[in-house]
Amino acid sequence: MKELSGFPYGEVQFTKDGAIHDNGEVDEAVQLLATSGATDVFVIAHGWNNDMDDARRMYEAFFQRMREMLDDGRVADASTRTYAVLGLLWPSKRFAEQELTAGAAAGLEEADSDDALGRQVDLLDELFDDPGASAQLDEARQLIPRLEDSAESQRRFAELIRGLLSPVARDDEDASTTFFDLPPADLMDRLGETFLPDDLAPTAGDGGGAAVFDTSATAGDSAEAGELAAAGFLDFFRGGPRAAARNLLNFTSYYQMKDRAGRVGEGGAHEVLQRLRAAAPGLKLHPIGHSFGARLVTAMVVGPAGRPAIGVDTMSLLQGAFSHNGFALHWDGIRDGLFRRMVTDGMVSGPVVITCTRNDQAVGVAYPLASRIARQTAQGLGDRNDPYGGLGRNGAQHTPEAVDAFLLPAGQAYDLRGGRLHNLNADDFIANHSDICKNEVACAVLAAVART
Repeated sequence: MKELSGFPYGEVQFTKDGAIHDNGEVDEAVQLLATSGATDVFVIAHGWNNDMDDARRMYEAFFQRMREMLDDGRVADASTRTYAVLGLLWPSKRFAEQELTAGAAAGLEEADSDDALGRQVDLLDELFDDPGASAQLDEARQLIPRLEDSAESQRRFAELIRGLLSPVARDDEDASTTFFDLPPADLMDRLGETFLPDDLAPTAGDGGGAAVFDTSATAGDSAEAGELAAAGFLDFFRGGPRAAARNLLNFTSYYQMKDRAGRVGEGGAHEVLQRLRAAAPGLKLHPIGHSFGARLVTAMVVGPAGRPAIGVDTMSLLQGAFSHNGFALHWDGIRDGLFRRMVTDGMVSGPVVITCTRNDQAVGVAYPLASRIARQTAQGLGDRNDPYGGLGRNGAQHTPEAVDAFLLPAGQAYDLRGGRLHNLNADDFIANHSDICKNEVACAVLAAVART
């Protein structure tokens, strides 16, 4: 029997189109889990990773924390269960987080250089892995030296990059509807604007060195520019055609991963969950998703339109890379969030745990790009007041069932309730987007399990 950190372990891989890669692998994993003697199965999905080995290493580190917390009896009632793990492996590439969070002075000078933009195009080429896409990206790469001085080159660059994407996953929660509707020249204009509200200034933050914003001073001098860069807000300090190109490439990476995570979730992953539920109806199921994996497991549980939902027992969304309005009731006064049905139809019988922190620079910057596209001037870029904030930054917003609380030190008791979404502020423990392999996070997940 395969094991991961002492737990029976099965895994399933998916294609970039969302299909199951090998049905024999599914049969093997389902058989292993159904006969393992486990009472509870964690179904975990990774986020931005360069390859499958990265994902496996993350899974091993995360469940090592889980094993230690169980062996130490840190969570009351959790140690009486027996557990197994199902790892979902899907083709993802790392979002250009290092470009978003350039912190050195050189970052201000070089982030928009021809070489830096060329490297981002190369990353995008790896992400799409398609001959047709490669041809478009080759043409876009040739335009980079002319972006500064040629409006036609800017227009064509936007046309080529946006043309890589399918509009099927467009929605208003992240301004991608506007992203597809704008003429290419207008899109570049918006992405190239200097976009920083005058009443905001960065100050030193706690936990991981991220900056926070207050309204006590006016931003703009060079020292503050360095702090903005360190906080991941370089894109909002400088504008121009090259910044527009970088923003376009970052948003394209985000959108493609969002689309792919949704396809995998409601496609192959939903089917795997159905097969596991059919093989072992008594198993308690606990999806865990990190980053875009949070979107994947949410789409997995909700399933495609017109198909019956698969009830699960808890859900843990760790630094989720999707809209903070994903579960919302009338987030703009009219429309519900994309995954609102998960809440209203009771698809998760136990608690939903959501970790969120202002230290998450990747999610904290990806969503303000949407604010720029929509020309929103929210007082706090990417925070809960921004219409385009991320779940991993702010938790579930405009959601009556959401409860704000804190991620607690390992072993402290939670008041978690079924049918509630618990936004756990993790500023004191999670230092960045990928910093989830923590005892405190493991205990929060186990606390939710113990309530079922």
